[in-house]
Amino acid sequence: MGPDNDDEEAPAAPPGSESHRPLSLLARLYVYALHGCLCEVGFTALCDWWDTQDRRLAGHTSLWALPMYALAIYFLELLRSRLLAKRLPILLRLIAYTLFIYLWEFSWGVGLTMLGACPWDYSGFRYNLAGLVTLEYALPWALAAFLAEQQVIKHTLRIQLDN
Repeated sequence: MGPDNDDEEAPAAPPGSESHRPLSLLARLYVYALHGCLCEVGFTALCDWWDTQDRRLAGHTSLWALPMYALAIYFLELLRSRLLAKRLPILLRLIAYTLFIYLWEFSWGVGLTMLGACPWDYSGFRYNLAGLVTLEYALPWALAAFLAEQQVIKHTLRIQLDN
């Protein structure tokens, strides 16, 4: 694989060259948390606009979303590495990512419901499971996974900091 291959992560610095280091796990979790929350605020703003034509595009999220998205995208990072190593086609990777997202959202939903703190309720959707996940969001979740794989994770892993 040559230097133009988009699937490669940042190359290791050759011996004797200027030393750089990748982002720490904590820094990547921070990036992933902010990315997830920003996407959620944008998504809810657009959905609210679609329903009400409210041009304020307020959007909303919960502080629970920070650890939820940080860890979810980190686990997608690990899954991405394994799936790319197996050279699986994009469609199979997106299916795997989307299934993971559904399992993740359902698990967090159960835990937050037990705490009386679940910030979402999909019971108004036709194809929901306990109001915690809905099949109507399969396409948006697949698109989010595509963006995470192709942009967010790929470029976050390429960030190099000076020592």
